[in-house]
Amino acid sequence: MNELVIDIDAEKTEILKRYRALLRACKPTMQKGDKKLIRQAFDMALDSHKDMRRKSGEPYIYHPIAVAQIAAQEIGLGTTSIVCALLHDVVEDTAITLEDIEREFGKKVAKIIDGLTKISGVFDYNSSLQAENFRKMLLTLADDVRVILIKLADRLHNMRTMDHMPRDKQLKISSETIYLYAPLAHRLGLYAIKSELEDLSMKYTESETYKFVARKLNEKKAEREAYVNAFVGPIKDILAAQGLNAEVYGRPKSIHSIWNKMRKKGIPFEEVYDLFAIRIVLESEPEKEKADAWKAYSIVTDLYIPNPDRLRDWVSSPKANGYESLHTTVMGPKGQWVEVQIRSQRMNEIAEKGFAAHWKYKESSADSGLDLWIQKVRELLKNPDSNALDFLDDFKMNLFSDEIFIFTPKGALMQLPLDATALDFAFEIHSDLGIRCIGAKVNHKLVPLAHKLQNGDQVEIITSSKQVPKEDWLNIVVTAKAKSKIKSALKEDKRRVAEEGKELLERKLKSLKITYNTENIHKIAFYFKYNNTLDLFYNIAKGGIDLKDLKEFQASEKVVENRTPERIAASQLEGIMSKVKAKDSDTLLIGEDLQKIDYKLSTCCNPIPGDDVFGFITVNDGIKIHRTNCPNATKLMANYGYRVVKAKWTSQKELAFLTGLRITGIDEVGLINKLTTVISNDFKVNMRSITVDSNEGIFEGSIMVYVNDTIHLENLIRKLKQVKGVTAVTRFDSEPRNINKAS
Repeated sequence: MNELVIDIDAEKTEILKRYRALLRACKPTMQKGDKKLIRQAFDMALDSHKDMRRKSGEPYIYHPIAVAQIAAQEIGLGTTSIVCALLHDVVEDTAITLEDIEREFGKKVAKIIDGLTKISGVFDYNSSLQAENFRKMLLTLADDVRVILIKLADRLHNMRTMDHMPRDKQLKISSETIYLYAPLAHRLGLYAIKSELEDLSMKYTESETYKFVARKLNEKKAEREAYVNAFVGPIKDILAAQGLNAEVYGRPKSIHSIWNKMRKKGIPFEEVYDLFAIRIVLESEPEKEKADAWKAYSIVTDLYIPNPDRLRDWVSSPKANGYESLHTTVMGPKGQWVEVQIRSQRMNEIAEKGFAAHWKYKESSADSGLDLWIQKVRELLKNPDSNALDFLDDFKMNLFSDEIFIFTPKGALMQLPLDATALDFAFEIHSDLGIRCIGAKVNHKLVPLAHKLQNGDQVEIITSSKQVPKEDWLNIVVTAKAKSKIKSALKEDKRRVAEEGKELLERKLKSLKITYNTENIHKIAFYFKYNNTLDLFYNIAKGGIDLKDLKEFQASEKVVENRTPERIAASQLEGIMSKVKAKDSDTLLIGEDLQKIDYKLSTCCNPIPGDDVFGFITVNDGIKIHRTNCPNATKLMANYGYRVVKAKWTSQKELAFLTGLRITGIDEVGLINKLTTVISNDFKVNMRSITVDSNEGIFEGSIMVYVNDTIHLENLIRKLKQVKGVTAVTRFDSEPRNINKAS
């Protein structure tokens, strides 16, 4: 009993210690009366969560304190945000209501907390709860961007403390993080948080690779630091001699960005040259910032030869998220390329703290790119018809894209994402212009709607009053705004037809004595496998359903009651487990109880025994097995997390699984013969296909082989690398398919 008292006392001391640390972090933004307000919020959170514990066994209050600490210290938010961060879970998890919050802290705090509270209610069967949650959170962006910033702080702390969560939850949360939250942090200019979210997601989705890169970085740390010191020494001396006060230091690149580079370029860790970047942060007066940045650039490029293709000037034209900096890549000592970033202290604060810092300097940039981006999000959210998953796809598409700068005929500058077309530009100016667009003049030359624009193009739109939007326009545009407006215009036409279908259905149901209400309509839509009621009405009008089909529905009506996405997934899994017995050669255990049931291996990533995998309940195709690092995995887990089930390889019989190997090297006489000898004779491995290409002495080949498991595959790769002339052997998956439906 005494031991329990000691533990509780120790926890009380720890809670107080963490609360005091939070107050110290809040000090820079605190004004009169703020401390009392924060204390009031802390007391309410402490009392509300008093009987709750986290998965780790720690008191739950540690979490809201930590979220508030991140919001204050790492994002730089003020007192209102700290109060909201402390209370962000009380409405969802405790007896406290939004009315209680409003009475104690006012309307603004209540509205922000409402945005942070998960959405509730029933959606149609094809909806995704995660997508709806995210959409609701973004709706509040129109009023208060602090909702998103606090949500990012909440997500960051959850990712930092996810070790005690079950494996399937780790995968779902990590996938959602890399799919939506990291790009959102990037778009809001929170680079440090974006990098950490990416690294932590990778830690759980690709743990072996994460550990490998982290170990390699650690091994080279001392060598890297010595190189940085040698590189920056001369720069510091000349900057000081020329009267420029600056901080010059090396900043390591994130594990995720290093791994991305290795994967994209197909190179080993040793060949990634930019493991760090040099940052020069200048103490400059606002009116001298630009001149000082170019002066520093001149000093750096006098010392080290620059790569002319690697100069990026975001000082003259800042990114849409407010990011300003000069980037150049120069040839450093020992023949190594080094990236140098030059910026002022103001620019650095905006780069580190994103939107919160942007607010602080808002007076000087009223028409900033970030404000324009938020305006675009608001426009996108105004469309009441867009399905939550479509909305997420469109929104995601514009989160990470680089910008190009396009001029109007009168010389006004507009920002568009990379790969934007003439049609995107038309919609960017005005929806009516986009809908009537038949072509464009780019730099006075006539081009079609699908013409991809280049940085610096001057564009004039050509319209016709007879033009109407076409379905294939959706494949031409890349901006969320254009997609949304085209879908709305196409839907308007569909809606007119659907109205007729609605009347037909009403009459048919009356004759069958079935009540015409929302619940029954959703049941009918589900029964006939339509995504929504609009599709149902439209297909009835087009003659897709007759009276006989509705009678069949009536007979099986009880089957489709209370169809939330989670219940559908659970019943599908139950059905699969009850009907299907495992094959004799089964090698996988599936579900919470890890039973042997039938499955299919997904062709988009070709999993083999030894790979880290998960099961996905499809609508029509049973359970499909994907690798956790499958190109499509993050999207499936982020949008349809409730359909994900555990899967684990057992010790299997000698079965063969298809996988692909990409081989590059110096073309020599008999190289293909040597490779096939290793595969067929030494390893007794069957090949399904081999394609080779030789160009100016460089050999590139793709071989599809059947292997038993990851160990078998690793041994084969190691043996192939020993063949004279071979420089690299890497495993590859099938090309990723575009997943629009969770099929």
